[in-house]
Amino acid sequence: MTTAVIIPARYESTRFPGKPLALINGKPMIEWVVNAAKGAKLPNKIIVATEDERIVSAVGRIGVSAKGKKIEVCLTSKDHKCGTDRICEVVKNHPDIKYIVNLQGDEPLIPSSYIDKVLEPLINKSASMASLVTPLTDSKDLTNPNIVKVVFDKDRYALYFSRSQIPYNRENRKDIQYYRHLGIYSYTRETILQFNLLPQSALEVAEQLEQLRMLENGVKIKLEIVPKAYPAVDVPNDIKLVESTCVR
Repeated sequence: MTTAVIIPARYESTRFPGKPLALINGKPMIEWVVNAAKGAKLPNKIIVATEDERIVSAVGRIGVSAKGKKIEVCLTSKDHKCGTDRICEVVKNHPDIKYIVNLQGDEPLIPSSYIDKVLEPLINKSASMASLVTPLTDSKDLTNPNIVKVVFDKDRYALYFSRSQIPYNRENRKDIQYYRHLGIYSYTRETILQFNLLPQSALEVAEQLEQLRMLENGVKIKLEIVPKAYPAVDVPNDIKLVESTCVR
């Protein structure tokens, strides 16, 4: 049984062309992300999915981890609309893969432990799809549409994701805990291939959040709570912030 971390890494990013190869303290960003995957205990395969030979070459120089995990790279179609579609192409070509972690190629600081954490619900059979959340403590983040908020039930299955503040605090209570969604997912093979067959849903289009496609189609998403979020790289100016936060 293969458990794979698949890292979609697109060179032709609209807001930051060449982003996976941007240097962070002297190392390409894709190397930082791969190193996080190397440190995770539960996966036994790491695959970078890209549409560009320059990223293929960069990944080829990373090598293997101390535990012997080989870093594979798959050259995928240039026509994919999102990273999940790119991952589905890889999964279809690797029938041995049973569990998948979708680790974004612009998350250079994500701890290896978070990768294991998002896999736990799949390993213990409590879910076919999972993701991570962290307590949201800065009130400014509640109105920031770039920070996705989430509400969940008593068993920590997602009820809704939104760019708006949820829940709405009608009576201005002080005891409401808000949660921020982190964009790392795990899926069973069957679940991610199901996602790939479904058309975009109404809520997904409205919020521009692809995980809503799964909720609208009845797929339960288990959420695990982690201590904090780490800065990702969306635009070139984010590099300095990430460099000032680097611990690896």
